[in-house]
Amino acid sequence: MKQLLIIGHTFPEPSTTAAGSRMMQLIELFKEEKYQITFASTAAVSEKTADLQGRHISIENIKLNDVSFDEFIKKLNPEIVVFDRYITEEQFGWRVSENCPNALKILDTEDLHFLRKAREEAVKNVKTISEANLFSETAKRELASILRCDLSLIISEYEMELLQNRFKIASEILYYLPFLVAAVSESTPAFEERQNFFAIGNLLHAPNVDSVLQLKKLWPEIRQQLPDAELHIYGAYAPQQVLQLNNIKEGFLIKGWADDLEIVMKTYRVQLAPLRFGAGLKGKLLDAMRFGLPSVTTEIGAEGMCGELSFGGMISTSKEKFIDASIQLYSRQYLWSKAQQNGFNIIENRFQKKMFSEVFKKHLRTLSAQLEQHRRENFFGQILQHHTLQSTKYLAKWIEAKGK
Repeated sequence: MKQLLIIGHTFPEPSTTAAGSRMMQLIELFKEEKYQITFASTAAVSEKTADLQGRHISIENIKLNDVSFDEFIKKLNPEIVVFDRYITEEQFGWRVSENCPNALKILDTEDLHFLRKAREEAVKNVKTISEANLFSETAKRELASILRCDLSLIISEYEMELLQNRFKIASEILYYLPFLVAAVSESTPAFEERQNFFAIGNLLHAPNVDSVLQLKKLWPEIRQQLPDAELHIYGAYAPQQVLQLNNIKEGFLIKGWADDLEIVMKTYRVQLAPLRFGAGLKGKLLDAMRFGLPSVTTEIGAEGMCGELSFGGMISTSKEKFIDASIQLYSRQYLWSKAQQNGFNIIENRFQKKMFSEVFKKHLRTLSAQLEQHRRENFFGQILQHHTLQSTKYLAKWIEAKGK
């Protein structure tokens, strides 16, 4: 069988992160192409890690700056290597190129890390998102990683445009592949069967922590208009600064990890996501649309979601508009039903798996067959690969020697 190696920063946790769900979608695509998949990471398996071995996927613990990886990948000899973010490509890309030079190297960006960090920095410095400094050290590293790889998977149309127009990255080494949804939920509870507000996010992720802190400020005014409503916040790995916000009297409840997202989402009437920074696509908003749960979010939250379609909820541009939108969507059944249908339309027209899977698999087959020509056309990437391989290689060897 054809061998595929995925090198992950962590093992995927689809029940806690959108990135984990995304990785499992990619794995499914490669399984459909009959690849024998090995997932390798320097991290440990956690209790929330997906059951990879149950899906007949081999798992491998690898070490940083260690020659054992060279022996491992030579023996595996994969046709394709996928890096789950630019950091893993920095760490292992040169070793892949040195030991398996004919392997197709794919970078799954998940989201553009430099974009998210630049926006976070802008918010901290009380600047607008448009003032974010995109030309950072992180940008140089991530863009270099994109150039070194044969193909980079981009999850958001906004980020595709940014890379091509602002940074002049050739379209031939970029590929738009968003979240892939197999089907919309067939039955969802009606407006009157749902109650309370809902929020969710992996609480190791800075944009989600900031969103919860924003909700703490916004909630009193919403609750004043809707005294019987509560806000329930879900998410794994909540830090103490989030846990201490739990207040039963105020109806602001920190609920912890959601064991079954579909069941949980279908009990609530409105999702709140006042995201002030971030990048990529927001899995929480996509999931909400799948399960018929309208959302109130920001322009950052809805970025890359809608295309020319109407959002599955309301998009606010200020604190006052967010509060008003939350109250209106929760109270008015007509608005709620229209928002729910908008969400279904977005899923049906923009994120159906069948719209992307076969075209993507065909593209990979073509790229594998024409890899030498493809690399010649991305010659600047090869130049960068040459210099990076030398510098990273000898730094790694120095660290390895020092460790001994």
